[in-house]
Amino acid sequence: MTQPNIVFVMADDLESGTLPNFPNITEQLVRQGVSFDRFFVTNSWCCPSRTSILRSQYVHSHGVLTNTAPEGGFDRFNALGLERSTVGTWMQQAGYRTALMGKFLNHYPGNSAPETYVPPGWNEWDVPVRELYQEYGYRMNENGTTVDYGWAEQDYLSDVLARKAHDFISGSTQPFFLYLAPIAPHNPANPAVRHANDFAGATAPRPPSFNQPDVSKEPLWLRSLPPIGPAGIDGVDERYRRRMRAMLGVDDLVGQVINTLRETGKLDDTYIFFTSDNGFHLGTHRLKQGKTTPFEESIKIPLVVRGPGIEPGSQVNEMGATVDLAPTFAELGGAQTPSFVEGRSLVPLLRGEHPQYWRKNVLLEFYRPTNKSSARQTPVPPYEALRTANYTYVRYATGEMQLYDLASDPYQLHNVAAQADPDLLLNLQGRLMSMHECSGETCRIADLRE
Repeated sequence: MTQPNIVFVMADDLESGTLPNFPNITEQLVRQGVSFDRFFVTNSWCCPSRTSILRSQYVHSHGVLTNTAPEGGFDRFNALGLERSTVGTWMQQAGYRTALMGKFLNHYPGNSAPETYVPPGWNEWDVPVRELYQEYGYRMNENGTTVDYGWAEQDYLSDVLARKAHDFISGSTQPFFLYLAPIAPHNPANPAVRHANDFAGATAPRPPSFNQPDVSKEPLWLRSLPPIGPAGIDGVDERYRRRMRAMLGVDDLVGQVINTLRETGKLDDTYIFFTSDNGFHLGTHRLKQGKTTPFEESIKIPLVVRGPGIEPGSQVNEMGATVDLAPTFAELGGAQTPSFVEGRSLVPLLRGEHPQYWRKNVLLEFYRPTNKSSARQTPVPPYEALRTANYTYVRYATGEMQLYDLASDPYQLHNVAAQADPDLLLNLQGRLMSMHECSGETCRIADLRE
């Protein structure tokens, strides 16, 4: 097979377990592709997570620690020169026509670049530079020229991205790599007009972790959260409805991309990946909304892949992480990856194989911003965490710990760190240190440690 086309669609803040709500994603991706049951982020905040995806590096390696300057955001990414080597440049060097459409990095273009700036690695660049989260009334950098969009129905961002994706796919005569990053369901989660009344009466899921009743053994940040009252729960449900409505626009985008691929005769030669940059809390663990925590709701995200050689309706149970995406794209396209890459290619798993040596550990790192306005967005102190097949182990900068036995406590309601076997804690601490101290190839040794 010659080089396949690759389409990568990444939602913004979409938690795991929601895909059955979206008909195109369900019918044309889930039922026609493979779903990953345990796929995790490196950091459950947008900019550090997206940098890990672009570079296949854990946060301690790439250094984009938060969403805002001085520790994070586009300005930090740009100042560190990280854009000189990303999945875009790798694929371009392998002969691909590349495009990035939608959200790039938080606060792009920031204070370090003009609104017309296009980073290296992208032949087509359609990225909002102002007011992107509204999905209306934004300004977009279109290949170095800024274009203003208003509040008309045709200006809805997901629809604009669908039209641009259509033109890019239709006009490509060489293999292409299309990175599509719509805004939904990120707050304020504005829907397209046609979806404004959908999900009427729907309520947010009520897992056992919803409005967690007993937090007495949890770290101070969680013990400090009061139970959510009736009005707060109503707000959670309304936010859920808004998010699902906004996601219907992304579902339409996915459907239109697949239709374009089919109409142009390119569908059978194209891999389509669908995921998110992080999860989201909606009333779980007493959080009315938000992310940045080490809980499953925040760190576990969907990953569905359709393409040549993939068994329809199949499932992967091995653990994967967002650092694995770029090496996967590179292997599929025959691109060379630099020595700093820390993830693993998922290609064997896509083929239905079960490698003898596969990751046993996923590293999670969270750094609290020094910017006071950004710090107010989360009550969570800095932490390092390890997600294994059986445990979630967390060490906070405060000295507090969390340990959840996922076999007996999948909803993470019982922090057993205080009474855990000391040998188990030592083992998990050793594995966590190995991951946190790894760099490049050594991360693929550390993630095997048991």
